Amino acid sequence: MPAIIPIDDPLDPRIAPYRDVRERDLVGREGLFIAEGAVVLRSLLTASRHEALSLLIAEKRVEALMPMLEHVPEGVPVYAAGQAVLDAVAGFPLHRGILALGRRAAEPEPGALLANLGPRAVVLALCGIGNHDNVGGIFRNAAAFGVDTVLLDSGCCDPLYRKAIRVSVGATLMVPFVRLAAGTDLVGLLERHGFATLSLSPAGSVTLAGLSRPERAALLLGSEGPGLPAAVLARTRTVRIPMAGSFDSLNVATTSGIVLHHLSFVAPPDSVSE
Repeated sequence: MPAIIPIDDPLDPRIAPYRDVRERDLVGREGLFIAEGAVVLRSLLTASRHEALSLLIAEKRVEALMPMLEHVPEGVPVYAAGQAVLDAVAGFPLHRGILALGRRAAEPEPGALLANLGPRAVVLALCGIGNHDNVGGIFRNAAAFGVDTVLLDSGCCDPLYRKAIRVSVGATLMVPFVRLAAGTDLVGLLERHGFATLSLSPAGSVTLAGLSRPERAALLLGSEGPGLPAAVLARTRTVRIPMAGSFDSLNVATTSGIVLHHLSFVAPPDSVSE
């Protein structure tokens, strides 16, 4: 069990990385990230690919968190402070009373990552999705339905932004992901590694109900509004989800859950080599 280190000064240099959380969210933390809340902390301590560096928690929550704190690695400090000090450090009322500082795991080379996946795999590829709620929701679905990895193009927001981690209930800490350099030929990369590319579009050529499951499937999702680029749609198998009346689209995170459930539990195996 780690020793609890009391903090009574918001300017204490030991907790400097936690200061002005929202402002630092906007400019980045040079390989570090902030996780918030009990569920996320549990993921960071027990199931994360990333490293916990320290914890900062409200004094009133220490006793209830003791079972979880047993998982804190040796040498990782656990700081505790009163609510007023916490709020002054964070720069806003910190109602959850739980913050953790983490260090990002190194991202693998995309080709090597895909090559090391098994003969039956599902990859999510996100294009231009800049909303942290959507990225968090997509990662939560990815974890729920066993996605092997997530690829993000250069237009996507950071999955380790504090809000994205929170919305994902810690899934962004667990599901492997890699960011692609600007200009990467996403479709070509996936096809070179034997993935059948499936693009979601309101004008898709096949309905989701009629989609069989490729052994190595890559699901491509675009931002709400513009969707996937026309050049990507032209090179992939397009899939649509029929809807009532004249409504033509769903939230992209909702879409990811529906399609991943279909691929995981409903779709028959594809009898034709992709």
